[in-house]
Amino acid sequence: MHQNTTRATRPATRRAATSRLSTGRPPTRRRAITLGALAALGAITAFAGSAHGATVDAGDYTRLPDGTNLAVLYYQHVEGKRLYRQGDQLSGNARLTAEVGILRAVRFVDVGDVTVIPQFLLPFGRLRSGGDLSGLSSANGIGDLIFAPTVHLMKDPERKRAFAITPWIYLPTGQYDRDKALNAFGENRWKLDMQAGYITPLSDKWTLDLVGDVVWYGRNSDFGGTGATMRQAVSYQAQAHLRYHVAAATHVAGMLSHEWGGETRVDGLGQGDDQRRTKGLLSIGHFVSPTVQLLGSYGRDFSVRTGLKEDHRFNLRLVKVF
Repeated sequence: MHQNTTRATRPATRRAATSRLSTGRPPTRRRAITLGALAALGAITAFAGSAHGATVDAGDYTRLPDGTNLAVLYYQHVEGKRLYRQGDQLSGNARLTAEVGILRAVRFVDVGDVTVIPQFLLPFGRLRSGGDLSGLSSANGIGDLIFAPTVHLMKDPERKRAFAITPWIYLPTGQYDRDKALNAFGENRWKLDMQAGYITPLSDKWTLDLVGDVVWYGRNSDFGGTGATMRQAVSYQAQAHLRYHVAAATHVAGMLSHEWGGETRVDGLGQGDDQRRTKGLLSIGHFVSPTVQLLGSYGRDFSVRTGLKEDHRFNLRLVKVF
């Protein structure tokens, strides 16, 4: 919380960049920037986590009592170096590292048998590039504000099941500069991610979380140095989380996610950057007190069709219940 690299390059330029990559010549600034353009959505999906669906943590769709408030702080460190386009590796030295923080405020409100959960998220952080992406330098910034009013439609405290729908609404409030080859987190467009989540216990110790996303994108009418218009096709994501409850206050979990779709078009020209990305995450969560939880995770991409492949992801989350 899943913000745009410049990708408004002409087709001939992209072909030339691919040819240079295959020769193994030393990187130049122009080549590095073209590499950043080729990374397109993939680099941002991997590092800012916003170009496709919102990846959640196990247990995020748990229904809590009316009046419960949560203050949440996230820290994410992500790094990768292998750049792909349509399944072919273009570079093994396209280095990008992200340090991301997210502030999140949540409140549970019962309205009859339905629980409504208004929440706001604000990402911020820094991206640093190197190797074949060294020409992109670094970028710091505050991301697009996210409003996510979850609606719980199932009330089943005895069986501890939950079903909810969340419209993740991304507002174009983040820092964005079309003349920069690398924008840290601002996308300069509206976005809607309709997400549904279902939780069901499998036994006293095991719980399964299933989550699906469909994402619609607004257009960016100020894309790249020429101020081109960028549009993006609908994208999808499916997530499965399996939790094992070690004790009442402690759990471990594994997550598998697959994303697909989302090809972009710049001034009507298809970029051939539709995504297929499979990733995994292992987590451990523990309540250090009745109202404070710590969660740590490690993950990586297993396969990427287009973009930068995550080699390592470290997530930390602090939750305060009040």
